[in-house]
Amino acid sequence: MPKMRTRRAAAKRFKVGGNGRIKVAKAFKSHILSKKTRKRKRNLRGMNTVNERDRPRVERMLGLK
Repeated sequence: MPKMRTRRAAAKRFKVGGNGRIKVAKAFKSHILSKKTRKRKRNLRGMNTVNERDRPRVERMLGLK
């Protein structure tokens, strides 16, 4: 059998935390930042976790299962 390959695009977007949760950066922070308030941009920092419904698909893309 051939090896399972990781989807490289997914590998760049998702990280697996120490507790097993899959982390992903928040959306809407890449461009057109001038019209967004300081508060909104500040709240877009950090990471989110992947929704439980999307988790099986993301795990398959990352080659975890």
